[in-house]
Amino acid sequence: MPIIVNLDVVLAQRKMRLNDLADGVDITPQNLSVLKTGKARAIRFSTLEAICKHLNCQPGDILEYRAES
Repeated sequence: MPIIVNLDVVLAQRKMRLNDLADGVDITPQNLSVLKTGKARAIRFSTLEAICKHLNCQPGDILEYRAES
């Protein structure tokens, strides 16, 4: 899939654990894990907004497009 999820990179930059983010945005750690591993097929804008607000980042910091070769 050409969409890459860099949530683990942003979490590492913020020295934050996945469980801390889950608590902060009121999402289950399991759902965030699915997103972090790139297995999610969709994300709600409200969820993306909550993650960006909590991490003080932009959606482009978390999601990246790479064309398939």
